[in-house]
Amino acid sequence: MNSLKDNYQRTIDYLRISITDRCNLRCIYCMPSEGVIPIEHKEILRFEEIVRIAKIASGIGVRKIRITGGEPLVRKNVTYLIKEIKSIEGIEDLSLTTNGVLLLKYAEELAEAGLDRINISLDSCRPERYKEITRGGDISVVMSGIAAAEMAGLKPIKVNMVPIRDFNDNEIADLARITLKTPYQVRFIEFMPFGTDNIWGPEKYIPADEIKSIVESIGPLVPVTLRKSGPARYFKFDGAPGVIGFISPISHHFCNDCNRLRLTADGKIRPCLFSETEIDLKPALRGGVPDREIERLIRLSIEVKPEGHNIRVQNLTPGTGIKLREGCRWQMSKIGG
Repeated sequence: MNSLKDNYQRTIDYLRISITDRCNLRCIYCMPSEGVIPIEHKEILRFEEIVRIAKIASGIGVRKIRITGGEPLVRKNVTYLIKEIKSIEGIEDLSLTTNGVLLLKYAEELAEAGLDRINISLDSCRPERYKEITRGGDISVVMSGIAAAEMAGLKPIKVNMVPIRDFNDNEIADLARITLKTPYQVRFIEFMPFGTDNIWGPEKYIPADEIKSIVESIGPLVPVTLRKSGPARYFKFDGAPGVIGFISPISHHFCNDCNRLRLTADGKIRPCLFSETEIDLKPALRGGVPDREIERLIRLSIEVKPEGHNIRVQNLTPGTGIKLREGCRWQMSKIGG
């Protein structure tokens, strides 16, 4: 079986594919409140182009694929894409990240098409706050979608929360308690410098260690090792059916173990989420080149994958600053979650 190594001897076997920059919500840390200009439809990769990239990537060692957006379920015929990717030899794990709004409608179809599991972004369980964070979302619709996904067998269900100081941090414990009653994986992700409305700021950032201490106010946590743990550090309450994960891209870098590439909706490979480096595959895809040229470009993106990003915590005291290089802000919906 092929194995793909970068210059730092990391095995690259995971490709995150954004299939649209459009979304049916406008979460405050992902999209500006108004005025965003979507990528032109003609610039978005067609499904057959995405499948071709996935086949070539699988042939050189990619084993895991995650479909992202924007919100991937707003794209028409997404279940067709899921079925096509799932049929590719070598793809062992196919997942999707969603805000959950359309899960009630599509959960069963996604499972039948071959999707293995889902991640749901959920930053509040309180109706009014959820509506504020998402600029109009309905939490009841999302909760119904999560239940439908569980019923359809899309497991494990991972619920991702981004705690923001003085905004939703008083719900950290509430989200953690979900694992006391369900087998869900509730993951807390450090607030990263994304968005274009100046939403992110050092005073709003909460380091993972502080988040963990809040969770521990409920009870002691026991370390858990999961076979497909990725960047999260996992724990659980004694006897709980679910687990709790902490993802710390700023305070505790996991760059040494990074195994992923990102493909943007308009066909650019990003070797690192926090890097401006991109390799554009679309001219080659639409220029009639053979597969070996697409493979060369994918390999090139791995060759230029940096050892790590340069976002640093100056001081881990709660509420203190993060040292960012100038201009270090991105719109997440353009990159893919």
